[in-house]
Amino acid sequence: MGTDPLAVVRAMAGARDGIVTLAQARTAGLTVHDVHRLCRSGRWRAVIRGGYLVDADCYDGIPRRARIRAAVASFGAPAAAVLTTAAELHGIAGPRSTQAIHLSMPGPVARHSRLAHPEVVVHQLTVAPGQLVRLDGIAVTSPLRTVADLVLREDRYTAVCVLDSALNRGLVTDDDLLAVSRLIRGRRGAVAARSHLAEADGRAQSPLETRTRLRCVDGRVPPDALQLEVRDDDGYLLGIGDLGWRGPRVIAEADGRGPHGTPEAVHADRRRQNRLVNAGWTILRFTWADTLHPAYVPDTVRRAIAVGEGVSRMRVCAYFFLVVGGGSMRSRSGWLRIRPSSSWSRRPVIPALLRSPRCGASIRAIRRAWPRWRWRPGPTWW
Repeated sequence: MGTDPLAVVRAMAGARDGIVTLAQARTAGLTVHDVHRLCRSGRWRAVIRGGYLVDADCYDGIPRRARIRAAVASFGAPAAAVLTTAAELHGIAGPRSTQAIHLSMPGPVARHSRLAHPEVVVHQLTVAPGQLVRLDGIAVTSPLRTVADLVLREDRYTAVCVLDSALNRGLVTDDDLLAVSRLIRGRRGAVAARSHLAEADGRAQSPLETRTRLRCVDGRVPPDALQLEVRDDDGYLLGIGDLGWRGPRVIAEADGRGPHGTPEAVHADRRRQNRLVNAGWTILRFTWADTLHPAYVPDTVRRAIAVGEGVSRMRVCAYFFLVVGGGSMRSRSGWLRIRPSSSWSRRPVIPALLRSPRCGASIRAIRRAWPRWRWRPGPTWW
């Protein structure tokens, strides 16, 4: 008894995202009439000319990866996924999501492909054999070549997002960026692309974090650190901030729909924010819509920094009042008693200043801005 052709085709499609070509189906023993009959019955579905999705009734639509594989297989051996399609296959985030499939083909084939395949954008790129890799059987440009092609074509924000994502995923290294500069030499857009390379930072974990950082840089409030670890006095990790300013104790969080969209993630974010706020940090949250307005993110950060620096100055004033007038402050370890400075206390103007109404208002402002501490007056105050 011979082998069932449909079983052979299913086994073949199982390793190829459910896609087979007409040539592969005929090699397995099916005729063109059999393929058309399976398509009319709904069991198969034509994805592209000469490419079919096997057992289409088991899928909710046509998967994106199946469309890309069918397009590459339909154009034959010279075809390779490039640009944003290659970035999608590698998992590089940043480019705008579209339904177009970008392929590279030799010139004679590329000129006549648009009318037959309107969903496919065919390019005539000169790709060396060493710049091609295969991902599950799909020919695609290497991560380094993909990044080099995209930074030439995308705007600054998108290009830096692509670079950050590739670095964060380990697809390219900092040393590879030097090779990118050589790959783009002499090509259109190379001058602007080199400036984008200097802004890349692999610590950014999402395009939204990259866009938030670039808005702050453009607004002249660049962050001190990315992925800032905040710990308490005992070394316990309270949380990690996306962008941080250590001096004024400000953290900016980039809230994307993916990582922060589930209820578990929301609850974890709230608990982490409570720990950081109790430790004296100001938490700012930005969304993708916020980064579309050039002035909103830096202005919000600048106001938070101003408030944080004001609190820091109040703490310095509090230490001054303690040293001059004496008293005690309570921390986690108990009450810290400070004796008044004799050299300052003997000056008649200092006790009068400390007992003035303006000084009392300053002390009340310090206590409001510094709720973790409690103050008791020393003998010099009264």
